[in-house]
Amino acid sequence: MNPSDERELAEAVSGAAGPLAVRGGGTRRVGHPVDGDDLTVAGLTGITLYEPGALTLVARAGTPLAQIEAALAAEGQMLAFEPMDHRKLLGTSGEPTIGGTVAANASGPRRVRAGACRDFLLGVRFVDGCGRIIKNGGRVMKNVTGYDLVRLMAGSRGTLGVLSEVCLKVLPRPESTAVLLLAGLDVEVAVRAMSAALNSPYEVSGAAHVPVGLDGDPVTMIRLEGFEASVAYRVERLKAHLAEFGPAGIERRTDGPESATAGWAWIRDVEAHGGTGEDVWRFSIPPR
Repeated sequence: MNPSDERELAEAVSGAAGPLAVRGGGTRRVGHPVDGDDLTVAGLTGITLYEPGALTLVARAGTPLAQIEAALAAEGQMLAFEPMDHRKLLGTSGEPTIGGTVAANASGPRRVRAGACRDFLLGVRFVDGCGRIIKNGGRVMKNVTGYDLVRLMAGSRGTLGVLSEVCLKVLPRPESTAVLLLAGLDVEVAVRAMSAALNSPYEVSGAAHVPVGLDGDPVTMIRLEGFEASVAYRVERLKAHLAEFGPAGIERRTDGPESATAGWAWIRDVEAHGGTGEDVWRFSIPPR
């Protein structure tokens, strides 16, 4: 089933004779598989409202994530929760959609600073199991009275309803990015270094340890973002703060393929484990 609008989606759900396997772009097939008829929302596409001045975007669930990110980039804005692209890790094809992103609560390294997808979700429209169209939330923060279905739908993976439209808060893209690089640390020491950085006052927006870096040695990466003068000050202060873990290099954002931006996309998408056949576990816990 491939409905082209919300009304057809409601009719498909209300007329279903059994379970439905809800799909967006088909890139995040994880969890317990559903033995049922395929229901795709890929036909529900389009950005229906974008107000850069209000930092608000509304899009239908099947809208490709790349289309949304391109529209935001043109205005110097972004999805601050840095949604992960699962294709290389899971070996899937297709095109990630904004509905699938919300349904999976897909969030990246910036979650430690900015929050997860659910924290930027202002409102939703969805079809419940009876085929009823339900709207919850609005276009501003703190616009929910009663039970907060908006946050409940984030990460529900289609089990509570089929998303048809989402409203998101967006943020300006950072003016500057710097990455502090600590080489040669083992896992235990790297965890201590990252915890020290995340608990510092220097507003770290991402931390990762790679056991085998580009040169074959371990590397620990700590990211700072913001206004250029602020980043320049904070990265030097953080370097001094972490002096006990050895000398640190500093990488600035550039436009080339080896830039800080490309490196963090590699971290975000867990590309190191793609195609390995290994089990990959994700835990969301606060730093100590």
